[in-house]
Amino acid sequence: MAHENFTQVTEFILTGVSERPDLQIPLFFVFLIIYGLTVTGNLSIITLTSADSQLQTPMYFFLRHLAIINLGNSTVIAPKMLINFLVKKHTTSFYECAVQLGGFLVFIVAEIFILAVMAYDRYVAICNPLLYMVVVSRQACFLLVSLTYLYSFSTSIVTSFSVFSMAYCSFNVINHFYCDIVPLLALSCSDTSFPETVVFISASTNLMFSITVVVASYFNIILSILRIRSSEGRKRAFSTCASHVTAVSVFYGTLLFMYLQPRNNHLLETDKMASVFYTLVIPMLNPMIYSLRNKDVKAALKRFLTNLCC
Repeated sequence: MAHENFTQVTEFILTGVSERPDLQIPLFFVFLIIYGLTVTGNLSIITLTSADSQLQTPMYFFLRHLAIINLGNSTVIAPKMLINFLVKKHTTSFYECAVQLGGFLVFIVAEIFILAVMAYDRYVAICNPLLYMVVVSRQACFLLVSLTYLYSFSTSIVTSFSVFSMAYCSFNVINHFYCDIVPLLALSCSDTSFPETVVFISASTNLMFSITVVVASYFNIILSILRIRSSEGRKRAFSTCASHVTAVSVFYGTLLFMYLQPRNNHLLETDKMASVFYTLVIPMLNPMIYSLRNKDVKAALKRFLTNLCC
């Protein structure tokens, strides 16, 4: 490919969730509500876990960062998406597209690993309670979160560079509502084997490592809970993990559904629906899952509202 073709495409056109004109306004209000609930819920979790003295434990420290990641992931996608519902030409510049993909990768990789860290935290709390504050110390918490962000940022830089170092010639219509890897590579007029290999190795390694940590942690947690003699003790132990198990199941279930489909069944329209779920719906659901199923968070919210009123 001639070098002059490298920068021929200066902007991309996003097809959006739906190309039907009659659905643009209804979809705008649907996703505006979803994004509004996402911002409200995650900011509430961040505020409560930062301000309430009874939520200053490692579990809620990690929950706060999950809320930050969910808020960031949704914010990278939703504002541009909402604007495109209201305008006729859904364009995005080459560099804006690169920034959006990079931001999305930072937060999606960070979420994969923060869920694994939260599973490990629950494993230590239930299986080794006497060593909990030693193993999951304040320094260890900061180290785990810092490594998560550092690794996700590094992965984002490498993956984004490999995707946008490809040549994009004349066709610039992305069949998606944001700049994602698969529809972008489908537009490239150069050999995409290198970025596809980078993406495959990165995605498979990250998912397998995270899922292994989560499964191993909860396997040991279940064994430990089953050894508890009192039914009340077992119930209390299960209740501390219920919120995280629900969040993990929804998140990984969506990712596995998307990436483990046979290639002949892999449709971009299906990818769009799955993408809507893990970029917009899951960040909205997580605060509800952790609030409705967690007595400490509900009590902290009640204290916060009481103090606010007084």
